[in-house]
Amino acid sequence: MDVPAITRLQQMKTGRLIGFSCEAGAVLAKAAPSLRQALKNFAHDLGLAFQIADDLLDVEGDAAQVGKRVGKDADAGKATFVSLLGVERARAQARILAEQACAHLDPFGDKADLLRAAARFVVERQA
Repeated sequence: MDVPAITRLQQMKTGRLIGFSCEAGAVLAKAAPSLRQALKNFAHDLGLAFQIADDLLDVEGDAAQVGKRVGKDADAGKATFVSLLGVERARAQARILAEQACAHLDPFGDKADLLRAAARFVVERQA
């Protein structure tokens, strides 16, 4: 698999779950279409950042701290963002995606600070 294929695969997992949550909130709040799109874009980037961070934890994490067995992706020969990009490039990409996710929230001003904190947490988490 290449990066676009892994990106599509991950969008169908974590990204869809986050995307549904954000869109559902926007629909329930009767947000304008432009704000719904902003949340959809936020969710897209956050979902990919989350998955890259998860891949990094599988490579670098401590099983006791992460709460699950680590190294299983490599053991299974699974193509991941880390296996294709390397640890440093994957980490940089996760940070870029988290910052892009935060930028999508600009129309919400400081009302979206909790979502921005969540995006930053995703790439900084140790478990």
